[in-house]
Amino acid sequence: MRRSSAQGVMYGQAVANVAGISNSDMDCMDFLNLEGRVTAGRLAEVTGLTTGAITGVIDRLEKAGYVRRERDESDRRKVFISVVEEKAAEIGKFYVPMQAAMHKLWSGYTDEELRLLLRFANDGYKGVLEATEALKGVIDTPPEKRVPLKSPKSRR
Repeated sequence: MRRSSAQGVMYGQAVANVAGISNSDMDCMDFLNLEGRVTAGRLAEVTGLTTGAITGVIDRLEKAGYVRRERDESDRRKVFISVVEEKAAEIGKFYVPMQAAMHKLWSGYTDEELRLLLRFANDGYKGVLEATEALKGVIDTPPEKRVPLKSPKSRR
C-alpha cells in the first residue's frame, strides 16, 4: 500500500510537471474535482492549507486557466472556485494510461473480489481520515501538553 501510494504521488508529480503547475496545486485540483464548485474557505478546510496559502493556489491555477472565480448571484461578496472543464480534461488525458493499466488489472478479479477490494479501499480511506484528525489534534496542542500517539494493536 505504501509503495502504491508513493508511486501515485510520483505519478501526480509528473502530471503536475507536464501541466506546468506545482504538486500542491495539482492536489488542490484533485480536491476541486472531487468537491465541485466551492469557496476558498472550503478548499482550505479540505486541504488543511491556510486561507492565505489557498489564495496563492487559486491565483496560480486561475492564471494557468485551470479554475475561475465566480461570484454568488444571491450574495456578491461570496466567491466560488470552479474548475474549467476543458483545461481539466487536458490534465485528465495524462491519467489515461494509468486508468487503462488499472482496468486491465481489475478485469482479472471476480465481482465478489472487487466488492471486497472496494470495501478495503473505503475502510482504508476512513482510517486515513481518522489518523489525520488525530494528528491535527497533536499539532493543535502545545508541545508540552502533547500526549504520545499510541501504536496500533497488531491483528496477528
